[in-house]
Amino acid sequence: MLPAILSALFIFFMRVADMTLDTLRVLFMMRGRKLTAGVIGFMQAAIFVIAISRVINELSNPLNIVGYAAGFGAGVMLGMVFEERLALGFGQMRIISSAKGQAIADALRGGGYAVTEMSGRGKDGAVTVLLITARRKDVDHVQGLVRAADESAFITIEEVRPLWRGFFQR
Repeated sequence: MLPAILSALFIFFMRVADMTLDTLRVLFMMRGRKLTAGVIGFMQAAIFVIAISRVINELSNPLNIVGYAAGFGAGVMLGMVFEERLALGFGQMRIISSAKGQAIADALRGGGYAVTEMSGRGKDGAVTVLLITARRKDVDHVQGLVRAADESAFITIEEVRPLWRGFFQR
């Protein structure tokens, strides 16, 4: 029984590594990092072949299938945790304030961020819409500056890829 459990654990950890690398490979691919994505893809493929061959060669051990499937799920989750920690790329934050748009813009500019201000109309009247593009690693800092200026500001974020020119905090 011990060899069957050890085999399943081996497959589980290989699959965790495989799927974690898969998540990171897709991230680098989406950001245009060809060499990094290619190297990660090579490692991922090698690990996958080892894991799947172990499952296929020992189909009589149902624990191997459980280890394979559980490793897949755990690897996806671990890859997402790594992605959050790496916080690669940029996000465009949209900040909507009904009363303190100028104070938010001043606080953000004081923090070294470029801000685009626009007038808008919400359900209850005039609002200020602020756009800021910042590194994803800086999102918490930006959010802190916004909240300090206006606790009731509405904030959204979407991932963006800077294409050409503009000002980004150094």
